[in-house]
Amino acid sequence: MRRHRSRRPFAFVRTLLATVALTAAAVAVPLESATVAAAASPTVTSGWNDFRCKPSAAHPRPVVLVHGTLENSFTNWWAFAPYLVNRGFCVYSFDYGKLPGIPTFHGLGPIEDSAAQLSRDVDRVLASTGASKVDIVGHSQGGMMPRYYLKFLGGAPKVNALVGLAPTNHGTTLSGLTRLLDVVPGARDVISAKAPGLTQQVAGSPFMNRLNEGGDTVPGVRYTVVMTKYDEVATPYTTGFLSGPNVRNVVLQDLCGIDLSEHLAAGTIDRLAFQETLNTLDPDHAKPATCASMVS
Repeated sequence: MRRHRSRRPFAFVRTLLATVALTAAAVAVPLESATVAAAASPTVTSGWNDFRCKPSAAHPRPVVLVHGTLENSFTNWWAFAPYLVNRGFCVYSFDYGKLPGIPTFHGLGPIEDSAAQLSRDVDRVLASTGASKVDIVGHSQGGMMPRYYLKFLGGAPKVNALVGLAPTNHGTTLSGLTRLLDVVPGARDVISAKAPGLTQQVAGSPFMNRLNEGGDTVPGVRYTVVMTKYDEVATPYTTGFLSGPNVRNVVLQDLCGIDLSEHLAAGTIDRLAFQETLNTLDPDHAKPATCASMVS
């Protein structure tokens, strides 16, 4: 009986991770198919991750895209990267938080290490393009993790703006599922050891407490947060908001009441989110994001 009880946390962890991975796979398959289709058209993907790209006077800052948890640099950005490229931006995306033996689904490693990798990626983009600063756009963990880079790794002087699409800025309850970490003995420790990037995003975690201690923002960086009321992953959705100067918090349904995007859609295909992001990247030509933006 004692042996049986000792295995319960591991069984729970395996079940939880398998469920998350299968859910992500179900979503990722059509996204990967769309990526392949987009790659077949050079007019769509021209310039994305092209280190020959030189920023124009109209768009002097390259854009670094940061994927979310259990996503990667292509499945997260197959729609948005071409959207920016077709508007004249130099655009780059990278994989981070990889774990051995887990292909495709990234963003699981320690967030501190992921932020250090982002630092290297930004330096590579700056060296290639000759730009003095980048703009960063991230989804979910990818909208929160760059804040660690800005706050603790000296990234602020290299970044003009950070746009978070459904970011986990103050942690998440995962629609209440994170309570299972405390109900099942040993579950939190096992998941933290196997995939620390998951438990670090739980509301109230030591990582979250350190990230937000002393304020949400750093001087010199502009922040835009785009959330959806229907988010089932970054919950409650209001925890994604930031406080501080140079912050704009946006709720998609305040822009268009019929927008039904949930967490994944808000960071991958939502045209309102695209327009709000574009307004931050190119404020001199900002346009109101309305229901009409959903079909433009």
